[in-house]
Amino acid sequence: MTFDRPPLDTAPLHGGDLTDADRRWGRPADGWLDLSTGINPHPYPVPAIEAAAWSRLPGSAEDLALRRAAARAYGAAGADSVLAAPGTSALIAALPALAAEGAVAVAGPTYGEHARAWAAAGRTVRIITDPGSAPDAAVTIIVNPNNPDGRIVPPAALAAMADRIAARGGLLVVDEAFADPMPEISLLSQAEMPPAATVILRSFGKFYGLAGLRLGFALARPDLLAPLAARLGPWAVAGPAITIGQTALTDGDWAAATRRRLTDATRRLDRVLKTAGLEVVGGTPLFRLTRHADARALWNRLGYAGILVRAFSDRPDLLRVGLPATDKDFGRLADALSVGGSQRGDTP
Repeated sequence: MTFDRPPLDTAPLHGGDLTDADRRWGRPADGWLDLSTGINPHPYPVPAIEAAAWSRLPGSAEDLALRRAAARAYGAAGADSVLAAPGTSALIAALPALAAEGAVAVAGPTYGEHARAWAAAGRTVRIITDPGSAPDAAVTIIVNPNNPDGRIVPPAALAAMADRIAARGGLLVVDEAFADPMPEISLLSQAEMPPAATVILRSFGKFYGLAGLRLGFALARPDLLAPLAARLGPWAVAGPAITIGQTALTDGDWAAATRRRLTDATRRLDRVLKTAGLEVVGGTPLFRLTRHADARALWNRLGYAGILVRAFSDRPDLLRVGLPATDKDFGRLADALSVGGSQRGDTP
């Protein structure tokens, strides 16, 4: 089977698609250095998994243990306020079942799946730049910290917004996919129980570096979680994912050490990017957002060097760069970014 080569000036919707990268630039001899996602390059060490986790359906006791571990890790009052899911993408797709009819306001520019999910459900979606500027919206969605620019809405401001939205019968969705390195910004830093009419989303795979596991959580009051659980159906999370998730979420020492490691790696990445003439304009401890006058040409140049970063079709001056894992990877990125580096240039 053959594929047409994608236009080199059209960015894909998401990062991490190495098949698309092969089609654009050819498969690099040294393999891809994938910096196009915000996934921790040092994943949690996968524990031993009993054979039974593969051969039988997970039971309610296992699900409860996972939800208890998530509640403790994220600062929730208890397992009743946690729903486990096969990734937050599944939760995002199910959220339109929760809200009454009306317009949806998404604080952006941000992760595009939120707007796409509500539009697919027949809702009118508008992108707002000020998270508090849509007093008439039935649903308000905020990614905090934001992807890709790292904008942070302080948790106290979010809590006040949640109260206002609940008072008018609306729904607030706070996507905290990248909040693990900065737990102090979580809405749950204000109270153990999520505010009424508020759903908080947490992604397991990014901070723990196990995106392929497909595990995520919704944190809300039980009355909001019930229709989401019904949409997902029974046995939504695989047994091995339950085992790994519970083990990782209870490992506080690993989480603390990883936060320090990510901070150091981010500082190092900033130095590499700035030395190469890129302006670091935002980001989180898991990725950096940069601006460059020839960002699209630089994206292609890195692609031909076997380094995949995230470009944006609607913002050709921006690139998002994830964290390299090793000294060798840092050196490879620095070399490809340098004027005299070993990259092949903008065209094959």
